[in-house]
Amino acid sequence: MLDYLYHLKTGSRTPSSSYFKHTVYGLRLAYRVLNVPSKQVFLPKLKFPKKLPVVLSQQEVKQLLKAAHLLKHKLIIGLIYGCGLRRFELLNLQIKDADLDRHLLHIREGKGRKDRYVPLGDLLVKGLYKYIDNERPYHWLFNGRGDDGSLQQFSATGVQWAIREACKRTNIIKRVTSHVLRHTYATHLLEMGMDIMTLKDLLGHVDVHTTMLYLHVAQLDKPAAFSPLDKLYHCPRS
Repeated sequence: MLDYLYHLKTGSRTPSSSYFKHTVYGLRLAYRVLNVPSKQVFLPKLKFPKKLPVVLSQQEVKQLLKAAHLLKHKLIIGLIYGCGLRRFELLNLQIKDADLDRHLLHIREGKGRKDRYVPLGDLLVKGLYKYIDNERPYHWLFNGRGDDGSLQQFSATGVQWAIREACKRTNIIKRVTSHVLRHTYATHLLEMGMDIMTLKDLLGHVDVHTTMLYLHVAQLDKPAAFSPLDKLYHCPRS
């Protein structure tokens, strides 16, 4: 079996890391089902690349929001960025979850099936009042249309389409997804002075170590990193 895994990693058609990972996981499960002693099979330990998240600047977020033509699409982008929502959390929002009087958004059964509340800013509350009054959504905060024309829950592809179409009308060259907006929310809050434990709760993280990833990308109040070339030639930062 190790020969097979070696062939996967060294063959002419090397599979993706995800494919290789699930192959190893599948073999581990098969061995457990077949009661093969673990000492007889040595599967490799998996090491995952430590990638930092892509984050938009504040100006890029403004561009994206301005480029969304429909109020519905502005709110989809605004809620993901403004509340740090995962895409499935946005899609699962019901009208009753938006407590506009108290400026709170109730997120039900987020990752790990945990509920949480996140603050709704004044701009989002104002936009939601206008959207609900004009669009009259049914049950779900954001509705789509089924093949028969009936209202149903908005789709994940619809969310990404709204973001992609808005992005086309900007000069942003980064690949923008719903999760990039969530990363941006976390990074911007740290840069604006929020403490890491409060951010952990707002993001719905179980372990603060997950949240600490954003400390590596946030530009906090510490001596700014610089290139030695600038010091060498006395180039001021523009």
